[in-house]
Amino acid sequence: MNIKVPPARWTSNLASAGTGLLYLSPSIILFGVFLVYPLIRTFYLSVFRSDTQGNPISYTGLDNYTRLFEDPGFWQSVQSTIGFVLYTVPLTVILALGLALLANEKLRGIGIFRTFFSSTMGMSVAASSIIWMFMYNPAIGVFNRIIELFGWSGIQWLLDPKYALFSVSLATVWMNLGFTFLVLLGGLQNIDRTLYESARIAGPGYWYQLRKITLPMLSPTLFFVIIVTLINAFQTFGQIDILTKGGPTDVTNVIVYSIYKDAFINYNVGSASAQAVLLFLCVLVLTWLQFKIGERRVHYQ
Repeated sequence: MNIKVPPARWTSNLASAGTGLLYLSPSIILFGVFLVYPLIRTFYLSVFRSDTQGNPISYTGLDNYTRLFEDPGFWQSVQSTIGFVLYTVPLTVILALGLALLANEKLRGIGIFRTFFSSTMGMSVAASSIIWMFMYNPAIGVFNRIIELFGWSGIQWLLDPKYALFSVSLATVWMNLGFTFLVLLGGLQNIDRTLYESARIAGPGYWYQLRKITLPMLSPTLFFVIIVTLINAFQTFGQIDILTKGGPTDVTNVIVYSIYKDAFINYNVGSASAQAVLLFLCVLVLTWLQFKIGERRVHYQ
């Protein structure tokens, strides 16, 4: 049975859709100019050989991708990226969760600690990196001063391949801690307090409440911060550029920094675009897997 829509209603719906698009047009234009167009342009340049200014010269198909898969330097970047993500994401989430649980307690002066824990949000990547550079300094850095108190010799934190990636990761954890802490603290404060009051009547201890009430009710927030922290870890650039510039021996040359070097130092825009496409697909797949697998464990109120 066919139902005919009256012309007046059809015109009204069209006018409403036009009005909605008009209100959305600033956001659509911004997304189109700064997100959609660069993404399409990156895919386009990844199959071309380009000149030093990034202008496509000749179509090469998948040649840029083939050369990447045959390049040991690319696989070193992949290894460094995976190591960096494994260092930063779990440590950031666990530390932020612990601090959020402490800051959620009703104690005198707890507001001071909340401000202190979230203070890293107020510092730029450049300023934070300079601070950590001085802390890692082998001559005057605080870390070497501490380990020398125990009779150990100083460490070249940013120059030794054994410690460089972990050192940059530790600085990144500190930089991301403030945002993750605030989000988790907000999630903790939104949990219904009657659940804890009922638990106190039943008599279980703190750790039982943490496992059976706090973590399940906080799972949507944890799910969000894990995804955001993972994406940010794959996109890290500033602190690596300031602290190590991808060295020593490319051990901190993560994919984002490799893209920067290929595009703006080696002027190989085709290779840089191919790496950017692969990074985009990798983050997309990992995010999809997190939603597909991890969301099953999320408890929505």
